[in-house]
Amino acid sequence: MAFQDNVGHKQCHRLSFWGLIVTLGIVYGDIGTSPLYVMRAIVGATQVIDPDYIIGAVSCIIWTITLQTTVKYVILALQADNNGEGGILALYALIRKHRKRWLYLVAIIGSSTLIADGVITPSITVMSAVEGLKAYEPSTPVIPICLCIITVLFFIQQFGTEKIGRLFGPLMFIWFSMIGIIGLAHISDYAHILYAFNPYYAIRLLIHDPQWFLILGAVFLCTTGAEALYSDLGHCGEKNIRISWVFVKITLLLSYLGQGAWIIAHRGSLSPELNPFYAIMPHGMLFFGILMATIAAIIASQALISGSFTIFSEAMNLSFWPRQRIKYPTDIKGQLYIPIVNLCLWLCVSLVVIFFGNSSRMEAAYGLAITITMLMTTLLLREFMLQRRVSKWIVFPVITFFVCMESLFLIANLFKFVHGGWVTLSLAGIISFIMYVWYNASRIRNTQVLPLDIRKYFQVLSDIKADDSIPKFATNVVYLSKLSKDYEVEQKIMYSIINKHPVRADHYWLLHVSYEDEPSTLAYSFTSLIPDTLFRVNVRLGFRVQPYVNQYFRQIIEDLVASHEFDLASCYPSLKKEGIPGNFVFVIIKRIYTSVSTLTMSKKMIMGTYNFLSKMKQSIPAAFGLDTSNVMVEKVPLIVKVGNVNRIQRELERIEPECIEPKRIKPERNKFKKNKKTRS
Repeated sequence: MAFQDNVGHKQCHRLSFWGLIVTLGIVYGDIGTSPLYVMRAIVGATQVIDPDYIIGAVSCIIWTITLQTTVKYVILALQADNNGEGGILALYALIRKHRKRWLYLVAIIGSSTLIADGVITPSITVMSAVEGLKAYEPSTPVIPICLCIITVLFFIQQFGTEKIGRLFGPLMFIWFSMIGIIGLAHISDYAHILYAFNPYYAIRLLIHDPQWFLILGAVFLCTTGAEALYSDLGHCGEKNIRISWVFVKITLLLSYLGQGAWIIAHRGSLSPELNPFYAIMPHGMLFFGILMATIAAIIASQALISGSFTIFSEAMNLSFWPRQRIKYPTDIKGQLYIPIVNLCLWLCVSLVVIFFGNSSRMEAAYGLAITITMLMTTLLLREFMLQRRVSKWIVFPVITFFVCMESLFLIANLFKFVHGGWVTLSLAGIISFIMYVWYNASRIRNTQVLPLDIRKYFQVLSDIKADDSIPKFATNVVYLSKLSKDYEVEQKIMYSIINKHPVRADHYWLLHVSYEDEPSTLAYSFTSLIPDTLFRVNVRLGFRVQPYVNQYFRQIIEDLVASHEFDLASCYPSLKKEGIPGNFVFVIIKRIYTSVSTLTMSKKMIMGTYNFLSKMKQSIPAAFGLDTSNVMVEKVPLIVKVGNVNRIQRELERIEPECIEPKRIKPERNKFKKNKKTRS
């Protein structure tokens, strides 16, 4: 059976003009703001600026966008959709059951570096936009303004961005049109800039320039938003992204070509503080350009914040992250809000702004983390293509090319580590460590579930139900089970019902919740094990569907009552005659890790860290959306047995001698007399 999915229903991905406009606002915020700082980073990567250098650098940009963004992501990655959803975790969920188990490490590294990159991206985009105000007033307090914008941006997340989001598309259309037209107008400043379309100039620059790694580190900034393009597949659809990318790519290339031509034409009067993006704007529209750049930066930041919420939500359902409280400010699919994540991101972004102080220093640290994400995505794409039985003669050359290309970018970006790249890598390392511990500890815990055949206990359960000498616990008692097979049940559940304290109820329920690799699955199955006594319900949730078990279980009961498979009326005669429904009590068996468990040293460290991290997770009833007034949590020790454990030996019974009454001892004088008499 299945019931209506009110949260995870698929959006309409049909190709339309409005769909293309909306896609501009959702998908291209990050990559669309890269012209704000890429050419400035190119200029800052060398001390000698000549036409050959600029043409070669722009050629590197053109072919990076073409190969990395267009070929890898727009053409290849968008085909790896998990029922319409994209992103590195969606890709991992698509292949995890069919390929090697170690791929979870690839997914952990890729998702953690993507989150870390999402910290520095709002900082550099907002600061690059606000720094344009220095053209009017050099003493503009950039840092306070940036902190105010960032604080407001994170504050409004709790209210949702439904109404503001409707404006994102049209505003980004204006932004891309503006940068494309302005860039086109300046290509004539040095028409030979069009030679950049020839890859020869890019290859020549990288071969002959001794600082090629600095150049590639700056060039890579033009494609940092490509991973976000793939992640937003579920919001816009494949066709809308591919067609809108044609317009976006044209405007981006025009902007880079125009800036490059202007730099060559004015190479004798450049200053370190000059930003070519604002320099090519007519003075009369400079304020409008700064305003649009700030709006585009806010839109890009908003997309990355929302993307971070989605990544953490998926990580929770894939057992990569402790479950946190999630809110839904609006009814729009995919729009969620995680308070603790929002707070941590705000703190990190604010500290990054204060620590670096200006966007030029951020450029030296930007791009290192996202390079690792792209490399991890490439490795997962290889497994996906092999799973789809694509010819190895196609898979290996294509994947090898992108691995080499991204490895080259990674090497070029490694020099950024000492210039601030350690900030994002440190954050990514912390997130990766938590994900690794949580995933492996969850696997260790799941291996300790002892299954029993519940058919052996049918008669016992029926007898307990009929035993009036046992106080009735509830009309319906629902046990959350980790096992999904019809006749399997945990030993701890049966111990709770029978041995610990007999639990008498009119109906016993075994409720199992599992997460599926399909993102929007929301379905259940129902089995009556003992008629009118014992029932099993298995609920299947997609990894993007939140486990609101209380609501889903209520819907299941409504279905069963409507199909006459279950009578909801209370079994108390006084309540049943009034038509009052029976009560439900949920029982959760919480297994507490104990240090007496016998584990290897590495697993002890994992479980010990897991025990510490458990303090930051949401409570089990809250995580499943259960009403705490009808939930009982039973804590039992989790004693993990791994390896050989010595068997305690019983000592042989020692027989104590029987107690004999001691003879009376005569005084010494009597003894003396006796001895004397004997001698006589």
